[in-house]
Amino acid sequence: MKLTRLIAVAILMISAPVTAFENFITRDGHKLMDGEREFRFAGIHAPELHRIEDDAKGVCKADPRGWGQHFKWPTADEQENWIKALVRTNHKAMRIYVLSVEHSADKACGRETHILKPLSAGEMPRLNEEAMRIYDRMIALADQHKLRLILPFIDHWKWWGGREQLAAFYNESEDDFYDIYSQTYKAYQHIIRQVITRRNTFTGRLYSEEKAIMAWETGNELKDTDELFLAKTSAFIKALAPNQLVLDGTYTRINEFALQDPNVDMVSNHYYTNVGNNNPQTVLADLKTIDGRKPYLIGEFGLQPSDKLKAIMDAAVNSEYKGAKAVGAFIWGFRGHRHNGGFYWHNEGGSKYYSYHIPGFKEGAFNEEIDVVNIARKAAADMMGEKFMPLPVPEAPILRQITNVADIRWMGAPVGRSYRIERSVSATSDWQTIAGGISDGMNKFDPQKHTLFCDGDAKPDTTYYYRVFAQNETGESAASNVQKVTTGQYAVECN
Repeated sequence: MKLTRLIAVAILMISAPVTAFENFITRDGHKLMDGEREFRFAGIHAPELHRIEDDAKGVCKADPRGWGQHFKWPTADEQENWIKALVRTNHKAMRIYVLSVEHSADKACGRETHILKPLSAGEMPRLNEEAMRIYDRMIALADQHKLRLILPFIDHWKWWGGREQLAAFYNESEDDFYDIYSQTYKAYQHIIRQVITRRNTFTGRLYSEEKAIMAWETGNELKDTDELFLAKTSAFIKALAPNQLVLDGTYTRINEFALQDPNVDMVSNHYYTNVGNNNPQTVLADLKTIDGRKPYLIGEFGLQPSDKLKAIMDAAVNSEYKGAKAVGAFIWGFRGHRHNGGFYWHNEGGSKYYSYHIPGFKEGAFNEEIDVVNIARKAAADMMGEKFMPLPVPEAPILRQITNVADIRWMGAPVGRSYRIERSVSATSDWQTIAGGISDGMNKFDPQKHTLFCDGDAKPDTTYYYRVFAQNETGESAASNVQKVTTGQYAVECN
């Protein structure tokens, strides 16, 4: 290593922030432990803390997968806002989605991925440094705000680029991913090694030293996992990250060989109607199969009415077999605030269900959004034996630069439900409320078509100052930053 790089690393390590967590999460039989305290969790699954699927931009027709979504990296404001929203609604842990793998249509669709194809035929894949710095920041923010992370590696499915795209680098089939003698599996191991041994550019710690990382998951819904694949993979992960947990990322079943593997700390299942297990009975059935041998996670369930989601979540909290209960459960899925106002959103596979926005909004009534968020909040409290508390008072929103008073936007506060807007002709006094009860919770928000507020009463050729306050049932935030704008010569028209 060159001297200059050694010096840079040394400085980074000296200035690295102290971790907010006292302990790694450990396993004690069928329980997870945070030091001497049992650790359980629930919430709404937030898959995109590290990569955004922007449904508002539609699909890219150049992608032959019939998916072709547009993706982008989240800003620092977005990542912190989303993590704060989770933590302030009692989320103690979060499972995210996989690392994305390069696909031949990515260039035509103007998108980037975490994993890049080899520079030369037969070589190993590379990590996209820009993408991994976003990943670094996610981990650092999770540590700062005390959110544990479950991080899966590769997807069984092709939508973000998964085993099929990885195998394509070597002219192998997607099934070769599970063959431990294949080039694809060798590449999978190479990715695991690169990730776990990476030094976080924000904290200065190796990923294997990050207490915010609760568990490494072999992948997402790796339904063809066999005993040899899991044994090889779990031992490889555990050797690299002995203080972090290993989760068998299979799907639709509990593998007996996972329960017997000494390097597998947790087992999980996902519940969906299309695989016939999306009901509360699955919780007890899986607990009986596990028979108290390992901690059990319900990694995803959803796409059902709120009463059915509540029944599954209640079972996750309370069902017990030989003293063992589920350690966690996540309803699918959450999308957070946009940098410049409104929320991201996602339609779930052409169904009537859309992603949920925290803390829930009246505009999401068609999606039973407030009910679902409250189900998750209460379950998160129940899991830890805590009282279900009201939302905290929101922090101040961030008012973005105003160039036209017909289009005023702000980044919403993490648990704000509505907003009050003040205007003045002075930067420091004479503030007047010009609007209240303004919501930013619209589903299917399109930043090219929609705005948050239009000041139709603004006079032409006048300099104004604006500020915004966030509100919820608990109280009102401090004022946002102030933005100044001078109106044009014509009266403002609001659509």
